[in-house]
Amino acid sequence: MEDRHDRTRSLLPQGAMEKLAASRVLVAGLGGVGSWAVEALARSGIGQLVLVDYDQISPSNLNRQLYALESTLGQAKCLLARDRIRDINPAIQVQSFHRRLEAGQLADFLTQHGPFDYVVDAIDSLDAKADLLAQAVNLGIPVISSMGMGNRLDPTALCLSDLSKTHTDPLAKRIRQALRAYDLEKIKVVFSKEKPSRPRAPRGLIGSLPTLPPVAGFLMASQVVRDLSLASTGLDLPLDQADEGEDQKGGQVDQDNDRT
Repeated sequence: MEDRHDRTRSLLPQGAMEKLAASRVLVAGLGGVGSWAVEALARSGIGQLVLVDYDQISPSNLNRQLYALESTLGQAKCLLARDRIRDINPAIQVQSFHRRLEAGQLADFLTQHGPFDYVVDAIDSLDAKADLLAQAVNLGIPVISSMGMGNRLDPTALCLSDLSKTHTDPLAKRIRQALRAYDLEKIKVVFSKEKPSRPRAPRGLIGSLPTLPPVAGFLMASQVVRDLSLASTGLDLPLDQADEGEDQKGGQVDQDNDRT
C-alpha cells in the first residue's frame, strides 16, 4: 500500500523516518520564513511540532506568507498553522501558542514545553531572537536561525552557514553583537549574500517578495531534517559555506531590522 512518506524514505538513511517521527521541533515565528519551514517539516515526517506566534494575518502578509488568504485576514497565524498541519497529517502532534516570546522568558519556555530535538528561529525581535538562540545552545538543543530576508530580490543568494561567517547582513551583525554577551557565536543560520536594497517606499517599510522568504524556510527545514535523520548514524553533512566577507562590504543601510 502506498505510504505518504515513501518518496521521502527512499532518500534518507535507514531508520531516519522513525527518528523524524519521534522528534519534537519548536518553530518560533510563523511569518514569511517560519510558515514555509513548518510546511516542509510537517510533510517531511516530523512527529511533534510546537508553534509560537503572537500575530494575526494582515493584508501586508498576503504577498509572501503561507497562511495569508483573503479568507484568513484577522485570524491567528498559530491556529491556522495548527489546522493546516492536522489536515496534512492527523498523526502529527501539534501544540500552538498564540503569544509573544520575550527575552528573559525563553529558558523557562524551552524547559516547560520540551524536551526539544531542534529549535527553528524565525522571529523578528532582536532581543528575543538572541535569547532564544543562547538558551537553546545552553540547554544543548540544536538550533537554526533565519537572518534578514527583507529588502532582497535574489533567492539564489541565500545560503546555510555559521553565524560567524555571515556578511552583508545588518541583522546578522546585530545578532553577533548581542550574542557576545552570552559568549556565543557558532550558530547555524540562513542568510543572504545579497546587499539589501533601498525600497522606493516610506522610511521604515521593509520590502519583500514572495520568491525569497519561502526559500529560507525550506533551507532551514532541510537542515533540520538532515541533522535529525543523520543523528542516529553518526554521520554529518557540512553546512554550505558563505563567501568570505564582512558586513562593511554591504555598506550602511537604513533598514537594519529586517522582518521575515
